[in-house]
Amino acid sequence: MQNTKSLVWYREPWPWILMLLPLSAVVASMTSLWLALKSDDGLVTDDYYKDGMSINKTLDRDLAAQALDLRAELQLEGQALHVKLSGKLTPLPETLQLSLAHPTHSGHDQRITLRQTAPGLYSTNALPSLNGVRWHVLLEAPQADWRLIGHWPAGEQIIHLGESKKSE
Repeated sequence: MQNTKSLVWYREPWPWILMLLPLSAVVASMTSLWLALKSDDGLVTDDYYKDGMSINKTLDRDLAAQALDLRAELQLEGQALHVKLSGKLTPLPETLQLSLAHPTHSGHDQRITLRQTAPGLYSTNALPSLNGVRWHVLLEAPQADWRLIGHWPAGEQIIHLGESKKSE
């Protein structure tokens, strides 16, 4: 007859292997909870009604830019940015406001004032790094009566705002 020795449960490998799956689920859920509490969701707005009411005002600014046939060419040269503004806008503003919105982190958003260097030409030498991200771009006059919007793809040196969209 064989003499088999019975081991206590904690010396057997199978109970530990079976407990490993629920334990990994607990660790994963705690990690998810920590990430949810630690990170800031900058994309959520507190006042949906106010944002909804401002949509018509925003659309009016886009229509004003179209009526003035405004176009802008933004050219990046190192840390310098040059903007060429064309259209039926008279008089030309002395400054333009450029807003660069990060697609996911509002803490990286940038607002830059461009000064007129020649008629229709604006520039700044203090452009922060664009970090290889596809930025949302907003170009407007200080009075905010018109705006040009678009996207700045990562790695591009020149973008055009206000170009008419071609129908397919």
